[in-house]
Amino acid sequence: MLVYYMLLQFNFDMLAKVLFQKGVEMAKKVILVDDSKTILATAEMALQELVAAGQIAFETYLNPREFLDKALAMTTDFDLLITDVNMPQMNGLDLAKALKEHAHFKAKPILVLTTESSPEMKEKGKTIGVTGWMVKPFAGEKLVKSIKMVLGI
Repeated sequence: MLVYYMLLQFNFDMLAKVLFQKGVEMAKKVILVDDSKTILATAEMALQELVAAGQIAFETYLNPREFLDKALAMTTDFDLLITDVNMPQMNGLDLAKALKEHAHFKAKPILVLTTESSPEMKEKGKTIGVTGWMVKPFAGEKLVKSIKMVLGI
């Protein structure tokens, strides 16, 4: 069993190396954390073309604590995190702060997608290291444009 695993890992590593040498880019991983199933579904519909084109892989979480636990355990990673602020299990700015305190996530971009639009709240996000702020309701095109801009795709 171990030999089989090592062979699979070797083949995966070789494939990744070949793709990298040929200039083939892997999909960027975008994670959206929001306690609203409607927002998650709306975002998923807006991002269908980017996913279909292989530009992004898209994952969603309803519970920010669940996502944070997985991220800190290094069982999930992201190239871009998008988070709501007001969620029952954990505030999205607290989520961003916890991630930004971890060396692995310090430089990773985080966008806030929320109904909060006060200058004080935006300033708090900026202080934490949030990359950008989008106010709900949002247009799908604006979400796509923001993701492309932040990820450089």
